[in-house]
Order: sequence, then structure tokens, then C-alpha cells
Amino acid sequence: MGGDGQRGGAARTGVDLGGTKIEAIVLDASGRERARRRAPTPRGDYEAGVRAIAALVEETERAAGVSPTFAGAPRPVGFGVPGSLSPATGLIRNANSTWLNGRPLAADLAAALGRPVLLENDANCLAASEAADGAARGARVAWAIILGTGVGSGIAVDGRPLRGRNAIAGEWGHMPLPGAGADEPARPCYCGRAGCVETCCSGPALAAEYVAAGGPAGATAQEVARAMRAGDPVARAVWRRYVRRLGKAMASVINVLDPDVIVLGGGISNIDELYEALPAAIRPHLFSDVFDTPLRRAMHGDSSGVRGAAWLWTPPAYADA
Repeated sequence: MGGDGQRGGAARTGVDLGGTKIEAIVLDASGRERARRRAPTPRGDYEAGVRAIAALVEETERAAGVSPTFAGAPRPVGFGVPGSLSPATGLIRNANSTWLNGRPLAADLAAALGRPVLLENDANCLAASEAADGAARGARVAWAIILGTGVGSGIAVDGRPLRGRNAIAGEWGHMPLPGAGADEPARPCYCGRAGCVETCCSGPALAAEYVAAGGPAGATAQEVARAMRAGDPVARAVWRRYVRRLGKAMASVINVLDPDVIVLGGGISNIDELYEALPAAIRPHLFSDVFDTPLRRAMHGDSSGVRGAAWLWTPPAYADA
């Protein structure tokens, strides 16, 4: 029983809406996991997705023994989603799960659940999770990067996600790669532009460059890493180019933000050699004589997004704690 006499007390519920799966979690007030459930994402079917999310929240909270109310009011649910809510229209935009774009997702989820909804970009949730109780705990400004199927980032200040006036803070994956079209490729991006950081620094981009250079068809980013470790000269050359581009792209943000900690998430973050190679790739592009910012792997790994969604809600009794 919670201190307010209701089931679950100050427990928090979070949902991570991915392209292939929906994950829900309930955390207690200290961040310990009470229950977690997953379900496949109904790809391309928006209405079915909203229904699946509502059912998953109910199932997960039931497993955790958590009531949908707190202190006599509906308990909010946090959501991490691809893309962001337009502050002008309240509709989802910029989602690579394109069936969400142009939809009033926050309003529809609130109606389906009968409860308030707190909705943030999934990279902002990564930043919030790692700042709350992960690799960036205690940092005033944390920059969290996702290097996976896509590329994105989020910023947390004093443990809370920084959304920005236009709700685009941290949208680094769709900044132009420095030198794109000159000494770097300007590949087309799904967003309609060319030369975005995502087109050169995602896992599929690394794999595609390896295949184009003579690597085996269908190779993945992890297979590039294994070939590099085995001494494959093609893989080594492709990896060096990847790290160089990533370092340049990161430096452009570090020069503006100068974060206290940089946290890496996504599949590429599991390649150990990245942490040794990146500082040397970043330093030449910084307007500074020193670069000692820690580069850390996300402590909660693939769970950071859903945990960050849960951390979006601060229960009233804890707001000033």
C-alpha cells in the first residue's frame, strides 16, 4: 500500500512506443521496477495502436498492483514516442513511424486511458532516465545520444528533459553533417533533406557503407565491428570513417551545449571501441584547449526509454523533495 492509502503509492507508469514493440513499465518511488510488459506494435494501424497501448497499461499496472488514481486524482502516464508533438497543432510530427504523423496522439491516448498523458520524444526520455538514476546521475546538463536504426538525441537539465520553445531541442539527427556535399556524402534522408547526421551515423548507414566497400551483402553494424576486430582492412577503413564523421557531428553540439556528461544509447553504443576512439575524433573540431567530458554507455540500455517515460511524472507529494 502507498503512503496515501491507495494501491501503488507514488509509483510511476511509463510507455515506450517503438516501431516494432510497445513496452510499459511501472517504477516505485525510488526507481525500482515493479512490473514490465511488452506487446507488438500494430505497424501502420494507428487506431489499433492506441487500443493496444491502453490495454498494455492496464495489464502492467494490474501486475504491479497499482491503482489508476493517486491522491484522489487520475494517475498520469508518461510516454516516449518517435517524433514530437507540434506546439502549434498538438499533432505528432517528424516520426519515423510515419503512421503517427499528423495524428493527435496525446489527446487520443488520454481519451483511451481516461487519464492525463505526459508525452516526450524518445531521446528526451533516454536523457531523463539516465539523468534520474543512470549514467548521468548528478549531472546538471546531460546530452544523451541514440545511435541505432536512426540517430537522435535528447537533453536533460537538472534531471528534466529540455523540450525547447518549438519542441525540437536535441533534434541532432537531422542537423546537416558538417561537410556534407563537400568532403562528406550528402545522402537523402526520409525527412526530405539530404546530408542529415542520421544518413551517415546510424547503424544501417555504417553497415551499408561496409557492403558498398566490398563487405558481405546483408552485413549489420555489429558484423562490421566483429570484422574490424578480426583485422578486416575494409571494415577498419569504414569504421575509421564512421568515427570521424560521428566526432565532427558531435563536436557541433558540444561547442554549443558543453554538457557535463554524454551518454550513448542504441546498438552502436555497445561497440566498446567507440569510447576509446571518439574523443580524438571530437577534439579537433572544438573551440577549446581541453575536452574531458565523460562519454558513458547508457546504464539502463534498451530500458532507458521506457524508464525515462515513467520519470516524466513527479507526484505532487514529491515535487519539492
